[in-house]
Amino acid sequence: MSIYRDSIQQLCTVFPQGEATAMMRIVMEERFGLSQTDLLLGKDNELSANDISELQIIVGRLSKSEPLQYVLGCTDFCNLKIRVAPGVLIPRPETEELVRWIDESEKDERERGESEKRERDAGVRAKSEAGEKSRARVLDIGTGSGCIALALASLDFEVEAWDVSQQALSIARSNAEALGLDVKFRMADILSSDCTTTNNYDIIVSNPPYICEKEKSDMDSNVLDHEPHLALFVPDSDPLLFYRTIARFASKTLSKEGLIFFEINRAYANETISMLQQVGFCDIELRHDQFGNARMIKARLK
Repeated sequence: MSIYRDSIQQLCTVFPQGEATAMMRIVMEERFGLSQTDLLLGKDNELSANDISELQIIVGRLSKSEPLQYVLGCTDFCNLKIRVAPGVLIPRPETEELVRWIDESEKDERERGESEKRERDAGVRAKSEAGEKSRARVLDIGTGSGCIALALASLDFEVEAWDVSQQALSIARSNAEALGLDVKFRMADILSSDCTTTNNYDIIVSNPPYICEKEKSDMDSNVLDHEPHLALFVPDSDPLLFYRTIARFASKTLSKEGLIFFEINRAYANETISMLQQVGFCDIELRHDQFGNARMIKARLK
């Protein structure tokens, strides 16, 4: 039996065959540079003794339900290689959808602004003014690994990113340095009354803690046992704690008709929309993710 197939069989004691196979293909490609073709040709049996020892450690960690991304130390997000570790959440595909929505919305906003200028001004002057428009200014609250902030920076947004965790900020900064992207990071607790800024933003985005403590029993062990609870949970008594606080903060720091984007708990979609209306937001739009769950909200400051 090949080393590759033997590893799959070990994982099959914990995972379904398909999942175990998919994980091992990623491990062999990412860590040992072996493609699926290489595996079919049996090149896994050419691994060195050190490589085999490393593979055994990896399989052991995976067998204990440690997330593959933590085991490998990185994950792909919006075409970027993002370093991850137990101190930060693992970026999800749904969050990539949120980034794409922000980018699409900014392009729509820019076109809308250019159209309004053309209506007000003569053609040549209007085109000149539109071409000089500065980059959209974004604040990412609760940045974690920096995945949202870095993806937006790669799309030419001007980005500032905050987190309450020094460990998360260290990982985010290392990601920015590795990718050569400019993001201004700051340690800040949005729940603190001392959390203020003199800056003004066009967009505020956040994927804050939103899982209620009562939902723990429904969670997979690979998430519950390994990902940081600080970034996951809110009290059952106040599931909108972060959304309400961030919305109130945004109402004072967003530019005129600025936008706010949230990744949300699908169980509280209607409550989040009502809260945003009460705080002073309009044009509220709810989007579902690729799995059909209410997952993202965009709103405009009146």
